[in-house]
Amino acid sequence: MGCRRDRGIPRKLRLLAWGFRLLVWGFRLLVLGFGLAALSALAPPSAPAADAAGPLAHATKVGEAPGWQPIQLVLPLTADDAGLDRLALAVSTKGSPEYDQYESVAELSRRFGASSTARRHVIAYLRSQGATDVKVDVTGLFADARMSVEVAQRLFGTPLGQFQVRHNSGRFIAPTAAPSVPAPISRQVTGVIGLDTRPLLSSPAPLIGPHLCCARATLAQDASQVSGYSPRTGTPSGCAGALGTGGFTPNQYLGAYDYGPLRAAGMSGQGEKVALIEIDGFRYADIRSFARCFGLPLPAINGFGVGRVSKPLAPGGESTLDLEVLDATAPSLKAINVYESKSEAADLLIALTAPLQSRRDQPQVISASLGVCEAQLSEAVSPLGINTAEASLALAAASGISTFASSGDSGSSACPAAGGPLDDLAVSFPASSSLVTGVGGTNIALSPGNQILAQTVWNDAPVQIGAGGGGTSGMFGRPAYQKAVVRSRRRSVPDVSMLADVAPGYAIFCSAKPDCISSHNTNPWVPVGGTSAATPLFAAGIALVDEDLRLHGRQELGLVNPLLYALGSSPFAGSVFDDVTQGDNDLGPFLTNSNGEPLGCCTAIAGYDQASGWGSVDLSHFAQLASALVPKIVAIGLTLPRRQRPVSDRQLLATVSCAGSCLTASIAQVAVGRARPFEVQSDVYRLRSRGNRTIALRFSGAQRSRLRSGLTAHKRIVATIYGEILDAGGNIEKRTAGQRLTITG
Repeated sequence: MGCRRDRGIPRKLRLLAWGFRLLVWGFRLLVLGFGLAALSALAPPSAPAADAAGPLAHATKVGEAPGWQPIQLVLPLTADDAGLDRLALAVSTKGSPEYDQYESVAELSRRFGASSTARRHVIAYLRSQGATDVKVDVTGLFADARMSVEVAQRLFGTPLGQFQVRHNSGRFIAPTAAPSVPAPISRQVTGVIGLDTRPLLSSPAPLIGPHLCCARATLAQDASQVSGYSPRTGTPSGCAGALGTGGFTPNQYLGAYDYGPLRAAGMSGQGEKVALIEIDGFRYADIRSFARCFGLPLPAINGFGVGRVSKPLAPGGESTLDLEVLDATAPSLKAINVYESKSEAADLLIALTAPLQSRRDQPQVISASLGVCEAQLSEAVSPLGINTAEASLALAAASGISTFASSGDSGSSACPAAGGPLDDLAVSFPASSSLVTGVGGTNIALSPGNQILAQTVWNDAPVQIGAGGGGTSGMFGRPAYQKAVVRSRRRSVPDVSMLADVAPGYAIFCSAKPDCISSHNTNPWVPVGGTSAATPLFAAGIALVDEDLRLHGRQELGLVNPLLYALGSSPFAGSVFDDVTQGDNDLGPFLTNSNGEPLGCCTAIAGYDQASGWGSVDLSHFAQLASALVPKIVAIGLTLPRRQRPVSDRQLLATVSCAGSCLTASIAQVAVGRARPFEVQSDVYRLRSRGNRTIALRFSGAQRSRLRSGLTAHKRIVATIYGEILDAGGNIEKRTAGQRLTITG
């Protein structure tokens, strides 16, 4: 039987919504905001883990940890975290003397990371004590190592026990006394992370949308009603399976947020790389089925194991969702690199810097549909782990990488509790970091031409306990870019919001069990939602803007927040943002552990607010203004010093000049006779003002052997040398014409 939509009886609609509350317990979903099974995984060395009122208060010790069991540890190093944070904001803020002067990860590591002497000392000491796979991260901010429980107990002076939270739950290891850093490395190492092996995050699953028929007839109605609605509005396009989900199709959400003009101009992600940080895997066949349905090309998808992940993780709904939204938005990306991590603290910290490891294969954009409730995190974790994570994010921003994180799906109550979110105000990290763009959630009603007719904050309570995350940070102060619009002295989230409601939701193809396929659903085509869908949608949009900027001779965006807030406070705000002024993300009256009262946050108002940030982004208008405001890539020149003897000197020399500040390098293609040329690359150097630098391109031993053999055989050897301007990730922004040099000795 169909549903009757009577706009004249909103009171009846509210009564109907309350009737649905009885059904909530039957299909309440795992909120994709980060269900913390336990938040003590970053063990602060100053607090006993087994305190009855502390992190293990609800856990039962079931024995001693097996001495042979291996564990992954991270040891934060003494570094200039504060200086790195200041630089990250300076290079991202227009008007700063250092604006847009991004630096390479290697250079930042040398400037702000641990000294080379400290790194060598820590590695040598840990190896001497029986640790394996010891290395210092490329950032210079921490060392990571594997060791047995027996070695860890001896090294950090604390017994490790086995615990479980409830009967039949998984067991984990945790210290039963405060750990301490060994004296020989106490000046170089500030603590230890990973002695507690409880999952920091539960495995995410997409929010599959039920049919909320009649729960809301239109987004223009009473804001006290749920934001989800059915059937979808607008004009969908795609294969029958996708259309049958009732969810929005790519042509609809791309049209709604004005991605169309950029796509029509040929921007589809060419030359751009996006990194995803995930704690589940994906099935390539699912992504291919999605692409075929909508006639999309499929970018190269590269999977990387992080930390202890040595083989692909089991397919899950979260990675599948992120990849399909990325493909829909930017189908010609140079690559999507998926970093699959375990959910324990040490693994996740390594995952934050995993996209930075390769000198010439770093992304322009990082998207993480992950996070941890701040309030519980701050109770269980010393500043140690938070500072190290923040330094990792600062290094990404200082190198020109844009990082995005979902604000969570529990509204203004981000902390989990039995049966649903905790009845308390809280937000999620890393979205709450000032170095990350936090993406909240909305729902949209579309015209037949897929333009937005109405938009409201995502909040489906009481029919379904889910809402876009937002509120005030308890861990971080207000960044300078929020000063004009945020009264509190604390960081506010989200920064922007995009489509996240589960009804109608996004149409995706997902065969992962049990996230998408279960006894309740056997069709891999499902409608899903959550801020974990909104985040890759906006992240991929920024990749398109970066591509557009590069083609117009402009620098990449890097940390987007200062520009977003500058535009939001400017006369151009109305063209860049679709302001959301309807709805709230307060779940308080509908939480099982509440007294039925609102939490008091957060309601959408004109301008910036903690329910939706600045609202949604009109991508094409944002790209136009970014192109006018972001600095140009400077001119580059190349000359070759005379009288070179590359074989005997073991190197080529090239003098590269820039018309202003730049990251510069040189590359050579060397052809020996008719054989396939080999490539020689220089290091990357920063020119801080107009000038030049003579750069060495050093041959390897094998390359010198090839050159000698060629000369002996009287073969013609020619090197074609180029000067380059690079972004901080090693991606070429501008290159000179090649100059040829004949090698004779």
